[in-house]
Amino acid sequence: MFKDREDAGKSLARKLEDIVNKTTLVMAIPRGGVPVAAQIHQILKVEMDLLISRKLPFPENPEAGFGAVAEDGSVYLIPGILHMVSTALIRQIVAEQKSEIQRRIRVLRGGRQLSDLTNRQVILVDDGIAMGSTVMVSIRCCRNLGAAFVIVAVPVASPRASEFISGMTDQFIVLEKPSNFHAVARFYENWFDLSDRDVANILDGIRLRRHFPEV
Repeated sequence: MFKDREDAGKSLARKLEDIVNKTTLVMAIPRGGVPVAAQIHQILKVEMDLLISRKLPFPENPEAGFGAVAEDGSVYLIPGILHMVSTALIRQIVAEQKSEIQRRIRVLRGGRQLSDLTNRQVILVDDGIAMGSTVMVSIRCCRNLGAAFVIVAVPVASPRASEFISGMTDQFIVLEKPSNFHAVARFYENWFDLSDRDVANILDGIRLRRHFPEV
């Protein structure tokens, strides 16, 4: 159990202190990964950026997803999903989430391009992993953009997602992998959904950006 995302980030930083090197780039997956990654960035003095990816939600149940899309156009679909969702509907939802990704790039990164990942050690950070789709597609994005070594570091993850992610990444660091996993939020004493404004305030605090565009 973690007090909050900042507490989780401090714990992850302790696990990462012997792993980071001069090529390391910590990549936060917004929104929840930002306060976690910010602690790693501040404690270990490593470069930080945001990698934007989005869950592909079921129309009738937006809280659940059947895959994810990343800002480079990479798409991850849960195996067998084509038996449940039509190709046309998948294309529609992917297009909608790509539009949201572009909005978040404008709002959260000020419209600038993603940092150059070529030959770098990339540490992908989120506040936890349930299904794992956004992390999996983010791994693909990092590979496509030339990262030399991809690490996923999270405070908590479901055993099932951990199994898949361990096979996709060069190193997987998870502080808690409970057998009775139900939801990421249950492993935080203080949990709330972050807004764009919350993320912008964190980034302002560590001088990753200078303004927050109105939306």
